[in-house]
Amino acid sequence: MNLSAVEEEVRREIGVRLFTVLAWLPGRRVLHRAHTSHPDRYPVGGEKSAEVAADWLERCIHQQQPFFGPDAESVRQVFADHELIAELGCGSVINVPVISADGTTLGTLALLDAEHAYGPAQVDRAAELAELAVPALTELVQRLDENQEDS
Repeated sequence: MNLSAVEEEVRREIGVRLFTVLAWLPGRRVLHRAHTSHPDRYPVGGEKSAEVAADWLERCIHQQQPFFGPDAESVRQVFADHELIAELGCGSVINVPVISADGTTLGTLALLDAEHAYGPAQVDRAAELAELAVPALTELVQRLDENQEDS
């Protein structure tokens, strides 16, 4: 399943205003934007340094646990781009890790919607839907790693 199809499934089952998929590149310690619902604001290929949100990184990438921010204040505390997020009408966030069959964190799904749009049931379902992104992210991470080695 490609990442656009994952987005459509997330929209259908949970709902989302902003959806991104970030690939984790541990060798470079960056998150690489693999897919976005808003390419004008969040272009594919953009990268975030892992140092930006160390607590978030530890939780989602290393501990492989979802992050849930139910309101605008929780979004402000974690995301440097919180003003842009608010401009898009988003005030609630779910980040879930995408984990390969061998237990490697491939990246994350980021679902954002209006403040208080999500609750524990949506977090649980997002974690289940993250499995749909495993094949596409596996392929992308391998390709990005190969390109890095060639550089």
